[in-house]
Amino acid sequence: MAGDYYEILGVGRDADETEIKRAYRKLAMQYHPDRNDGDKGAEEHFKEVTEAYEVLRDPGKREQYDRFGRAGPSAGPGFGGMHPDLAEALSIFMRDFGGMGGFDAFFGGGGRSRRSHRRGQDVRVALRITLAEAITGTQRSVKLRTLEPCEHCHGTGAKDGAEPVACSTCGGQGEVRRAVNSFLGQLVSVTACPTCGGEGTVIRDICPECRGDGRVRGERTVQIDIPAGVAANNYLTLRGKGQAGPRNGSPGDLVVILEVEDDPHFERQGNDLVYDLPVSFSQAALGTEVDVETPVEKLTVTVPAGTQPGAVITLRGKGVPDVNSGRKGDLHVRVRVWTPPKLSHEMETLFKELQKIEGEPPTSEEGFGRRFWNKMKEAFGT
Repeated sequence: MAGDYYEILGVGRDADETEIKRAYRKLAMQYHPDRNDGDKGAEEHFKEVTEAYEVLRDPGKREQYDRFGRAGPSAGPGFGGMHPDLAEALSIFMRDFGGMGGFDAFFGGGGRSRRSHRRGQDVRVALRITLAEAITGTQRSVKLRTLEPCEHCHGTGAKDGAEPVACSTCGGQGEVRRAVNSFLGQLVSVTACPTCGGEGTVIRDICPECRGDGRVRGERTVQIDIPAGVAANNYLTLRGKGQAGPRNGSPGDLVVILEVEDDPHFERQGNDLVYDLPVSFSQAALGTEVDVETPVEKLTVTVPAGTQPGAVITLRGKGVPDVNSGRKGDLHVRVRVWTPPKLSHEMETLFKELQKIEGEPPTSEEGFGRRFWNKMKEAFGT
């Protein structure tokens, strides 16, 4: 396809979105295949104006086209390097103008859209799990009370196994057509059949149990596999596990929205876990090993001698697995030095002796460590 997009639509290079849309609508109606009896030339014009419109209506694509033209980094920017075929062009036209003035029905979209109404509704449930279950993954069972296929008619809606018959109004097509005269000329209107509702068949003898719907109220249990690494507000979609469709229509989906309970000891940050570890002054000064019960296992945390308040000790790979890759995050242990609120007589005496030798805190971490430990060695004769 050759030619400048602006020239194809007949607009200036400063045309705004409204002008571009108006120009495309006019040309698309002129060259639409349904108004030109399958003329190949009109079909090519229709695809041509649609490509121009799809590029110029999008600010990003339009800017790229203005800078590079069709020979730029992405030739044919509206369609990933390929010109639209007729189906794509029609889809674009229906997307932006299908609801304006009944064009969707005029070109057959209305009847097609009604054929999917027999699909069952999606069912949504919320499921609460613990942090431990989010880390390891788990299984849950949920009980659903929804519309299920009628056992008496096996979901057909017909009594005693009777078969549906073709609708006499539409001849089994599910849609009716009529000519409409307008200022655009004669257009063909396609609508769902009012007798069968677009299904193409009707039931003469309906099932007394489900009254012809093919569904009754029922209850069933669904097993849900929750993968490791899920987080709050993640959701799982179980295809075909939702509500049954009428008269053996396809079932909807089951959407499980996950809620992860807060843990009183661990804070989750993405795939990492954060834990506040309280230690005494002597433990921080001399170093120690502390057992920490995580949501899934017991870990031993080594606190090095001279650990300062607020220091973070990271245990690699002890966090939450990524739900996609399985790679585990880390566990970050924040050291909180605990100060006893009340001292015994013996503790007070020892701290007073320590106070005499520790002096004032230095201005740097390095100076603090050297001076403090030198005086501690002198006090204990080491």
